[in-house]
Amino acid sequence: MAARSTGTGTISFGLVSIPVKMYTATSSHGVGFHMLHKKCGTRVKQQLLCPYDREVVERSDTMRGFEYAREQYVEVTDEDLDAVRAERTDRIDIVEFVPAETVDLLYVDKTNYLGPDKGGARAYKLLAGAMERTKKFAVGRYGVRGKDQLVLLRPYKGGLLMHQVYYADEVRPFEELASPAKVDFRPQEEDLADRLIGELSTDAFHPENYHDEYQERLMGLIEKKAAGQEISLPPAEPQAQIIDLFEALKQSLSAKQKAPAAAAPKEAEQPAAEEAPAEEERARPSVKKAAPRRAPRERVRKAG
Repeated sequence: MAARSTGTGTISFGLVSIPVKMYTATSSHGVGFHMLHKKCGTRVKQQLLCPYDREVVERSDTMRGFEYAREQYVEVTDEDLDAVRAERTDRIDIVEFVPAETVDLLYVDKTNYLGPDKGGARAYKLLAGAMERTKKFAVGRYGVRGKDQLVLLRPYKGGLLMHQVYYADEVRPFEELASPAKVDFRPQEEDLADRLIGELSTDAFHPENYHDEYQERLMGLIEKKAAGQEISLPPAEPQAQIIDLFEALKQSLSAKQKAPAAAAPKEAEQPAAEEAPAEEERARPSVKKAAPRRAPRERVRKAG
């Protein structure tokens, strides 16, 4: 099914204007829940309660306020917001082009596809191709929901993507974390770490190889409960705590190397089974010996 555009826009820089269509590139999936009354199972409704007047307040009787000090509010009306709201426009104004390798993915928030709109295919392809050849991203502004949204445009598979990105003051600096103490590693430790990464390395990132296992388990549980089946929790597997980093790396590498051997065919085990002592064969329970145990149950059913 062809994708449906969510809006239109115009990429603008210098005297160039390129009409484009926007398409949603990503969407998260999750399982939603409702709050129910334990007593009867009815879905409950949320109400707004004024603790001062001790009464339920209708939404039409509320107003918008900003807390500028503890328990001190200033009212902000729709007219106030209109006075400072950015111009609503469909323009994506490119401010500058920057080297792609200088862009930190930490700033990326949301992604949209940009496709050419009527009359803009030639200019669209020319811009996308030039950005691909020069390995540049475009930094721009896009007026959306009354806010000047900072955006990044980048070439992608012959076309363009638009990333909505955070402003610098919206991203916490990594330096706020406690600086790790200086650590010296032995060459053997570094070699083991490099080898472990090499063992787990693949040719590229393939997101189609991964899926949300938690959501699958959750939906399976919900389906079983809806069908009236009893749910049993699997026992938690204990995990050994290995303090020594060198030992942990060795065990991880050893486990990775043993995995193919465990999946080998079982032909090598067949001769050992054929040479088993006769005493072992006699000691094994047979199907015929288990038959009398079912007889009493058959008689009980006939008597019933």
